[in-house]
Amino acid sequence: MSESRQRPPFKGPRWIITLVALVTLVVITALIYPPRNSVTCYMFSGPGCQLYQQFLFVPSRELTDTEAAAQVVTNEIMNLPESKTANPKIAFMFLTPGALPFEPLWEMFLRGHENKFSIYVHASKKSPAHTSNYFVGRDIHSHKVAWGQISMVDAERRLLAHALIDPDNQHFVLLSDSCVPLFDFNYIYNHLIYANLSFIDCFEDPGPHGNGRYSQHMLPEVEKKDFRKGSQWFSMKRRHAIVVMADSLYYTKFKLYCRPKMEGRNCYADEHYFPTLFNMIDPIGIANWSVTHVDWSEGKWHPRLYNARDITPYLLRKIKSIQLAYHVTSDLKKVTTVRPCLWKGEQRPCYLFARKFNPETLDRLMYLFPNYTSLV
Repeated sequence: MSESRQRPPFKGPRWIITLVALVTLVVITALIYPPRNSVTCYMFSGPGCQLYQQFLFVPSRELTDTEAAAQVVTNEIMNLPESKTANPKIAFMFLTPGALPFEPLWEMFLRGHENKFSIYVHASKKSPAHTSNYFVGRDIHSHKVAWGQISMVDAERRLLAHALIDPDNQHFVLLSDSCVPLFDFNYIYNHLIYANLSFIDCFEDPGPHGNGRYSQHMLPEVEKKDFRKGSQWFSMKRRHAIVVMADSLYYTKFKLYCRPKMEGRNCYADEHYFPTLFNMIDPIGIANWSVTHVDWSEGKWHPRLYNARDITPYLLRKIKSIQLAYHVTSDLKKVTTVRPCLWKGEQRPCYLFARKFNPETLDRLMYLFPNYTSLV
C-alpha cells in the first residue's frame, strides 16, 4: 500500500501576510482614533471626525416637524458668512429695574469712542432719569421683569432685537445696573470685536441646582444630557444673536417647563436657556465662561455686593488678574472644573466687567478709574 501523501507546508511570500496584517491594523486604528479635520478622517467616517459630523450627520432619533424646521433655519444662519462692516460696534445692553447709578463712570469709559458703540436700556420698573448724554434717548420699550421668570429672558431677547436693527453692531454685551468696566475701552473693544467666540457661560451640573431642575416635559427636543447651566451675563457675536431671535422651539420649552416652583423644583430660565441652546447648536462656538465677574464666595442666593470700603486698587487688580474660569457642581461631590481663559489660543484675563457694586462706590471708582483700568 502506498503511503498517504501529506500537504507540504505553505511557502508563500511572507511579505504578503505582513502587508495584510499592517493594513488591517491601520484600518482598525483609524476607525477607533480617527485623525480630525483630514481627508483620512472623512474617508474612514469615524464618529470623532468633525468632517464626518458635518457631512454625514445622522440624527439619533427622528426629528419632529417643528424641530426639523428649526434645525434648517439655525443651520442656514450658522453657515452664513461673517457680516462685514466698515465700522463694527459693540452694543452695550443694560438690563435694569430703574436708575443707572454708574452712568458717570460709563461716560468716562466711553468718551472719545463715539463711533464704536451703541447703548440700549431696558428699565423694567421705572424709566431712569439719565445723567449722561450717551444714555439719553436710548431706552427701549420695556416690560416688567420678575427674578427667575421667563420675563428675564424676554427682556434679554428684546434688547437683542433692538440692537440687531443697527447692522454695525457686531458684538452684544448684557450688563446690569451694578456693572462696571475693568479695562479701558480700546482693550475691551479689541477683545470682543476680534474674538472668534461668544462668551456664554455654560457647564454641566449634575446636582440639584443644575440637572435637578430639568423637566421631562422638555422631551424630545431637549434631553437631560444636553441641559446646561451658566451665568445670564453673556457677550455674543452677531450670528449667535440672530439665532436667539430665530429660535422659538427651545425658547417655548423653557417658557413652559423651566420656572420656579414647578413640580417641586425651582428652574430659572435665565440660568439655563442660553447655555442649553448653544450647547446644542454650537458648542465649539462659545467660550463657556462669562466676561462679567461675579463673586459667589459668600455662598448665598445672591452674589457679594461691593461697598465703598471694599474698593481698593488691590481688589480691582485681583479681579483683573484672574485667568482661570471655575465651575463647581451643586451635588455633594462639589466637583470643581478649571479651565484657562483663552483668546485665540492666548491665555488672558477672564473678565472685562464686574458686578455687583453698590451705588455708594461710584465716587471711589471714578477716582481710581484712570489708573485701575490700566492695572496689570
